[in-house]
Amino acid sequence: MDLRNGPSGTPIMTVIDIFAWIVLLVLVGTLVAIVAALGMMPGRIARKRGHPWAEAVAVGSWATLVFGFVFWPLVLIWAYVDVPARRETPR
Repeated sequence: MDLRNGPSGTPIMTVIDIFAWIVLLVLVGTLVAIVAALGMMPGRIARKRGHPWAEAVAVGSWATLVFGFVFWPLVLIWAYVDVPARRETPR
């Protein structure tokens, strides 16, 4: 029995199979890169804008991606919204 052929005499891996595996690996790599970019984006925006809670925005971004994408847009908005300065009350 030839090791390059299956039981019916057909090749085990054809060119189409190899191409399909390459496409699958590229898609998985692209998906991982997109998730990483989305996870880092609000934290980078908050740090760049000098947000007082930039680290909390970064942690919130990764947490929402891990536990569900629902609140990620809120974290992105939070990265753009600065906390207003406190007004001092007269004594």
